[in-house]
Amino acid sequence: MTEHGQDQGAFRAAAARLVAARHPHALGALLGGSAAHGRATASSDLDVAVLLPDRGHSGREVVRHEGRVAELFLNTVADLPEFFAWDRARRRGTVLFLYDRGVPLADPHGHVARTRELARQVLASGPAPLTPQEREYGRYALTCYVDDLVDLTTPGDVSDRTEPAGRYEQLSVADHVLREAAHLPTAHHHAWTGVGKWLPRRLLEADPVLGAALLRGHRTVAERADPAPLAAAARQVLDLLGGPLREGYAHRWTP
Repeated sequence: MTEHGQDQGAFRAAAARLVAARHPHALGALLGGSAAHGRATASSDLDVAVLLPDRGHSGREVVRHEGRVAELFLNTVADLPEFFAWDRARRRGTVLFLYDRGVPLADPHGHVARTRELARQVLASGPAPLTPQEREYGRYALTCYVDDLVDLTTPGDVSDRTEPAGRYEQLSVADHVLREAAHLPTAHHHAWTGVGKWLPRRLLEADPVLGAALLRGHRTVAERADPAPLAAAARQVLDLLGGPLREGYAHRWTP
């Protein structure tokens, strides 16, 4: 049973009813996320991948179904190769993982099975590597954020370490440091990245030691207003990619 008091079969049945109601001509569908694997909570949504005939339209829909928010990831069969390439290029693989780990709801003609196999092949190839421009921008951006984070340090207890506005700035900059620093080592290790709750999960999978140092450092800023551990961990990330980058960085804008 899940926290919400419903078993996986109930979630699958609800997702199947949703697909039948909104996309009766679907070629197949599967349920992903926590609802598919017994980890759903009272606020968990339904993540449903839906395969449509080529006369349909790829996209995303967010609806409320039987009292629960549901997010439908819609793809036509013809769009799938290009869409999977796009999902790989952004290095998150959101829909790729949905097909890889989801539970089939209906697959009368084998389209879902073939799509899952394609998703697994793309996942096995790993995310797209950083381009030289992305790599240099990442070094430059993280260097700037670390400089800002260190500049916001003042002595004292948490209660009076900074003026309120400065403390808010410190927390905001710490968030940027963590996001940029997490993105770079995952790319360096040719691993998938993520956002939200998936950022720490993917980071720890890619580099358990450095990932843990970054996450502990971020927590230390939040709890004690001390940026030193996070700054130190971020500098280790920079060392992986060639060190800090300030003067000498250049970017040409192309309209």
